[in-house]
Amino acid sequence: MPIGDFLSGAALVGYTLPQLHTGKSWYVDFFAWDPVSERMKRKKYMLDRCKTAGERRTMAALLITSITNRLLKGWNPFVSSDSTRHLTSFDDILKKYRDYISSMEAKGTLKPKTAYDYLSRVGTLETYISECHVRISFAYQFDRGFVVDFLDYLIMDKDVSATTRNNYRTWLSTVGTWLVDRKYISRNPVEEVHQLREKEKKREPLSAAALARMREYLNKNNRHFLLACMMEYYTFIRPDELRHLRIGDISVANREVTVPADVAKNHKERHVGLNTKVLLLMSELRTFDSPSHYYLFSDNLKPGTEMVYLNRFRYEWKKMRQALRWPESYQFYSLKDSGIRDLANAEGVVVARDQAGHSDIAVTNRYLKKDRAVPESVKDFEGVL
Repeated sequence: MPIGDFLSGAALVGYTLPQLHTGKSWYVDFFAWDPVSERMKRKKYMLDRCKTAGERRTMAALLITSITNRLLKGWNPFVSSDSTRHLTSFDDILKKYRDYISSMEAKGTLKPKTAYDYLSRVGTLETYISECHVRISFAYQFDRGFVVDFLDYLIMDKDVSATTRNNYRTWLSTVGTWLVDRKYISRNPVEEVHQLREKEKKREPLSAAALARMREYLNKNNRHFLLACMMEYYTFIRPDELRHLRIGDISVANREVTVPADVAKNHKERHVGLNTKVLLLMSELRTFDSPSHYYLFSDNLKPGTEMVYLNRFRYEWKKMRQALRWPESYQFYSLKDSGIRDLANAEGVVVARDQAGHSDIAVTNRYLKKDRAVPESVKDFEGVL
């Protein structure tokens, strides 16, 4: 039984006492708990640089005494921190942060809206950790890599704007400062992460020829992903909402899809029209042979009991884009841009606005990039002047 176990936050960290080993090589070693790999790991100090056996024994005695004293004081060789607070459970930290924000709101230091925004962002952070299976157990693991990965998740998987991503980065910086002040971490890693330039997204809608090529390719290679692409193009349902849809959310009789409130980005239930072409493909794929509680997209993008993993649409899109040698500006979300453009051209911007669930036509217009060429009808227009 190892002695000297100590409790830091919620993390029980153990070690064995250092020992001298002699033979062909002389060394002192011991084992300590590595919180990252979640197992005991060996630490070894070689003594071969000492010329004589006497010098080696003297050096070994000094090492054993020093290491033992440091271990008793809470030192862990596998944690790059100078305080046992760095080993506080990250779950406990988020709970304490929530309590802190609620307390600041109650005292009037934070406005209710600000407190609500901060707590909402904690929820988004927890969703990221859960959905992406991120291993963060202790305070010191709140580092630059964790922060960058979370912000990339917002941009690439949640498709937030650069402004929203930057707002999250600012919030994370306040969290980092809060952690430093309470000695959970030594420095704020968010300070090393730069803001994004808030400009138009590097994404463009697909041409008619590209859409036709995509349909031809997926008909031959992956018809279930073709269904996901057609859903994005015709219904404008966001990728993250799409993966939450169940068979029971689709009404064949009404030819519409219900996006539940707990799935929708704005937390409001909405109904979107379902194009006949999509229904025909669903029929060919025998989608409605599955129970209503099945997710529309699960393993292999077929209906099933488990929701398709977060990056699957993006992964399949990248594979297809490489096969078709498309530019990176053609993204999975480009299908929504293309669908809004084509529906607006065919039926008007108001119809496109309603199908997309936009609150204002100005939002819809952001998806309608204007052609730089001047229409001939403008040149031949006969006004009254």
